[in-house]
Amino acid sequence: MYAIIEACGKQYKVSEGDEVFLEKLENAEGEKVVFENVLLISDGDKVKVGTPTVKNAKVEATVVSHGKGKKIVVFKYKAKKNERKKQGHRQPYTKVKIEKISQRASTKKSAAAEEVAE
Repeated sequence: MYAIIEACGKQYKVSEGDEVFLEKLENAEGEKVVFENVLLISDGDKVKVGTPTVKNAKVEATVVSHGKGKKIVVFKYKAKKNERKKQGHRQPYTKVKIEKISQRASTKKSAAAEEVAE
């Protein structure tokens, strides 16, 4: 079973037990995080695609750690002007472990109401 979630302005394909590196989150280490912007859920033979998100679906995760990525060098240069600027950058990240992917089954009454609304 896997899901595609939207978190921090990006989309990630996650499965239960995966450890994913996200943009920096404000949650402390050990805290639970719930992602409710689930774009797709697949459980092997059935695929449920949201419009734009899957209703009543969520992905639960735990914050493992915070850190910084590898250093990249930003070098700005203008030809023939003797203008050079060297700068380094390390992007902060949050490592989360996916605990549970769930979708609450909608009741028949609410499912019928959704069909009428469409």
